[in-house]
Amino acid sequence: MEPGFRASMNWLHTWAGVVLGGLLFAIFWMGTLAVFDREVDRWMAPMIRLPAAEKPFSLESLRPLYDAAVAAKAPFFSVGLPTDRDAAIRVLWRDPSGPVHRFIDPGTGAILPDPGTLAGTRFIFPFHYMLNVRFLDVGYWLVGLAAMAMMALCVSGVVIHRKIFADFFTFRPDRKPRRLILDLHNVTGVLGLPFHFLISLSGLVIMWSIYFPSSWQFAYNGDRQAFFADAYGIVVPKRTGRPGGLASFDAMAAEARGLWGGSALRYVFVRNPGDAKSVVQIGRLDEGIVSSTYDSAYFDGPTGALISYRDGTPPVMSTQRFLSGLHFIQFRHWSLRWVYFGLGLAGCVLIATGYLFWLESRRKKHAQVGVKGVRIVEGLAVGSVTGMLIATAAFFVVNRLLPLGATAFGENREALEVWTFYLVWLATFAHAWARQQRAWMEQCWTVAAVACAAVLLNWITTGDHLLRSLSYRHLWPIAGMDLLLLAGAAIAAVSAQRLSRPSRIARVRHA
Repeated sequence: MEPGFRASMNWLHTWAGVVLGGLLFAIFWMGTLAVFDREVDRWMAPMIRLPAAEKPFSLESLRPLYDAAVAAKAPFFSVGLPTDRDAAIRVLWRDPSGPVHRFIDPGTGAILPDPGTLAGTRFIFPFHYMLNVRFLDVGYWLVGLAAMAMMALCVSGVVIHRKIFADFFTFRPDRKPRRLILDLHNVTGVLGLPFHFLISLSGLVIMWSIYFPSSWQFAYNGDRQAFFADAYGIVVPKRTGRPGGLASFDAMAAEARGLWGGSALRYVFVRNPGDAKSVVQIGRLDEGIVSSTYDSAYFDGPTGALISYRDGTPPVMSTQRFLSGLHFIQFRHWSLRWVYFGLGLAGCVLIATGYLFWLESRRKKHAQVGVKGVRIVEGLAVGSVTGMLIATAAFFVVNRLLPLGATAFGENREALEVWTFYLVWLATFAHAWARQQRAWMEQCWTVAAVACAAVLLNWITTGDHLLRSLSYRHLWPIAGMDLLLLAGAAIAAVSAQRLSRPSRIARVRHA
């Protein structure tokens, strides 16, 4: 291979990693947590820590909530039905003040208290693919840029490391820090190479209609509804403005189950509630396949007559739906879910060690010539890596500290949690640049302390300590969350202890 080509790949690998490493770490970290987003929801919203319902739930009992959505002139009324990972029923509509969420106990039909949190499915999961930045789709574009950079990093990493696969079997924890960091970078890079490339590629494919809008705008003259009707089989009626009733939810649900041989249902979605042209979409629950097909049946709202139903996905969209299912892993496979989680963490380690290797290889040289590049990049690396971990743990801690219905500074409880996350994250960058010589160590100790505090506060505020949560099957997600927090605290404490050795502090000060 030509030396010039390898040199250009080395330049690309280095600077793409340095410039976009912080963004990539945030996306990979949140994507890793999103593998268990429903379990995070249960931890952060104790009122939905419910056992599986023993008797069927009547959808007609949701009629008062539907009437409230009609009175609010909501454009839709959505019902998420229970699954193995989420025992509560989730109801959503939108009124003039914003989205309205209700959680229902399927065992009793009672409306549960508002959890007052965005938790995993409404904060962590969307952060992964859009950074929770909705203005002009900027968040989507930044994540798309990061995904392309990750693919380039995977390819260029293989090119520049000629012995990368041989080095995969060479891990030397007793060697100098720079050698140890490079070994760890190589091991995590090779271990997760196919996964990291595929997960980045599939992310781009999932959002193709945003990144390549002209492909469908030209074919459909900009008519998004016509495009979605052909691509996904979605029936989207136009509102007439004339009032109309709604047929029995239970009758339509029973007919939908009959279409699919008695399969369980995943959701009920009403378009144009209260209108003469309302349409009820009912989705099938099929966790036995990878593809995100979500077979759907459509009913005329006022009469309950079946309009159409769909088994599978149109051929042109089948590949896209398969990659979507592979990326989001919503199918039932707990072993593979843990593999995703482990490989996601490997991606985080890969990005962090890439930062560390860049710093270690340039620290002495930059100090000799008086260049401040290392100081700038190190502050960015500390805030992006340990800072993100601290902010996430603080998000969990404030969730357990704030009482239900809490307000402050004109913000409700869920907004206060989000503000805490971002303010703590910003504070870690400030600390990293102010405490350059000890930032890594101090922030690792902070990660350990805040993670332990989250576990302790969960016990104090809910009574679900580890012994209790391990004793009841429906509380196993809570036990898993606590155990992962404690494991993270232990790793952070060991890292902090190693960083606090006098020889290492002296080396950093000398730099």
